[in-house]
Amino acid sequence: MRVRFGYQLSITALFVGVVLSVGLALVFLSFDRARSITRTAALAFIDRVADHTADRVDGQFKDVLDILEVLRQLPPVETGAILDNPPLYTILAALLRRHGQLYNLYVGYGDGGFIELDGLDRAGSALRRELRAPPEAEFRLSVVETPPGGTERQRFTYYLSHDMTVLAREQRAADYDPRERPWYRGAFQPGASAITDPYVFKVAALIGYTVRAPFTQGRGGIAAGDILLTETDAFLRSQRLGTSGVVFLFDDNGRIVAHPGMSDLLKASAPDAALDLPRLDQLVSVDIARPLAAWRQGGSAQQIFDTKDGRTYVAAFRSIRTAGVSGLRLAVMAPLDDFFAEIEAGRRRMVLLALGFVLAALPAVWWIGSVLSRSMKALARETDRIQRFDTAGPPVEVRSVIREIDDLGQSVATMRTVVRTFASFVPKRLVQQLVATGDALRLGGSRREVTILFTDIAGFTNITEKADPEQVMIRTSRYLAVLSAAITEHGGTVDKFVGDAIMAIWNAPSDDSDHVAHACSAVLACREANRRLNIEFEREGWPAYRTRYGLHTGEAVVGTIGSDDRMAYTVLGATVNLAARLEPLNKDYGTEIMVSDAIRRQVADRFAFRPIDTLTPKGFATSIRIYELLGQLDREGEGTCGSIKAG
Repeated sequence: MRVRFGYQLSITALFVGVVLSVGLALVFLSFDRARSITRTAALAFIDRVADHTADRVDGQFKDVLDILEVLRQLPPVETGAILDNPPLYTILAALLRRHGQLYNLYVGYGDGGFIELDGLDRAGSALRRELRAPPEAEFRLSVVETPPGGTERQRFTYYLSHDMTVLAREQRAADYDPRERPWYRGAFQPGASAITDPYVFKVAALIGYTVRAPFTQGRGGIAAGDILLTETDAFLRSQRLGTSGVVFLFDDNGRIVAHPGMSDLLKASAPDAALDLPRLDQLVSVDIARPLAAWRQGGSAQQIFDTKDGRTYVAAFRSIRTAGVSGLRLAVMAPLDDFFAEIEAGRRRMVLLALGFVLAALPAVWWIGSVLSRSMKALARETDRIQRFDTAGPPVEVRSVIREIDDLGQSVATMRTVVRTFASFVPKRLVQQLVATGDALRLGGSRREVTILFTDIAGFTNITEKADPEQVMIRTSRYLAVLSAAITEHGGTVDKFVGDAIMAIWNAPSDDSDHVAHACSAVLACREANRRLNIEFEREGWPAYRTRYGLHTGEAVVGTIGSDDRMAYTVLGATVNLAARLEPLNKDYGTEIMVSDAIRRQVADRFAFRPIDTLTPKGFATSIRIYELLGQLDREGEGTCGSIKAG
């Protein structure tokens, strides 16, 4: 048996083979070279991480300082108009939303006045529960001020929704003096840092830094915002390198200010507790004194050094510019063998990635193959439709950028047009049978039982003599199309049109075991379709077409007659002649559908007939009984649409 592969599958298999062979070869070659440049790559990588992290830390502090610069220059802040000032509260909320790492924003004045806006969800759910804040509250606003007409400072607390609607409020004697807080003390001294050392926040009982901006204009005070240490630790933890690399912040006194593990180390139990910042050797397991001294003495910011245990480390140092005189520094450090291990593991990962890339790319490659083969599949479907003689509906235009496929598409379109045109002159069922069997059309026939229908329009000659010929052709074509559709729908084959007359057959060329009943149903359907069409004709001012029908069943010769260059599929014999004789008898008896006794005998249990006469048609030696087909019987013998009551 011959093996065949689809075009789409072939394209996919070719892609997989090429990518795997070329990709894996490049992977192995590239890693051999990578070993020789590991040190340089490690230094460059550490340097980039240090630059990126230092810029991020600088940017975070600078963003907060920019916010505080805006805050302290606001007229309500300078003048101290902090009580009952909703526009100021809205500005504070907008500034707080701008920087996600800020826990709060506040201003403390030299006379003890104070305003603070806290983001309740930024300190965790524990603070919300402790404060018993309303569930819908987003902010907590605290104002410490002496109310107009009063003599003692009061503390006003408001819980605000997202749109700054007041959800709850309370007032009590002031129990807070900003001047006693770590962020206020020493802020106005020369050389004071804009960033405090970590300490415990009074309300949230969490560790963090305060970024502050003093001002002397107006009422005078300090604009500040708190950054939680957990946020900084989480950020530094996300910069971790390899399995044992670390990023941390430290000051010029050798104390660690921020470290991925610092939050766990510093556990303060009371607000305002003095924090003993750990020294470098407490959290950093590697002695970095030598590379740090080399950098401070003007050496390179990237250092490679060996430790006592024989491991080689790479490190990079940066200064945090926004920290000012506080001397905040950043260190990025990782063992060099982590990079070697990464390369070795990377070799395996890249092999797996190459395989993964192939698997991930398979849908795309499959889609590309589908696009390339879509035209050919469309051609196959179109030729299959033509083979099944399914030429109804609009043609499928198959175009392609590939010239050969495009030419083939045009050829198939031409073939479809030819077959559809051919079907207009040859019975469709005959062509379908020829296509299905693969037989060639040849002269000859066979005997079989068939049912024959003849139709004719009463008074058609009188209609055509007075009417416009073009309108006659248009209206008659509509009429023939309606009746042909009804015949075809009920399994019949239109053999030919003779002027306004139709000849149709059942049980040829396709077998139909119930052809007599189907023919009777078709004639009744033709009568109903003719009635509806006449309504349209009368509305259009055109004479109605009154149709007479003759129906008979019996044995006849069915086949192809003619010559080699011109053939016709038809039915011959006495059965055909008798059916043709029945149709004009309608005129003599005033009926519409005249059928033979042979018809009635086969379907008397399903259709209603009225006996008309017994006669000997011209050219026949024996007499026959003729009937008028009235309608179809339902199961209860009652007539419905298209039916008639029996009896």
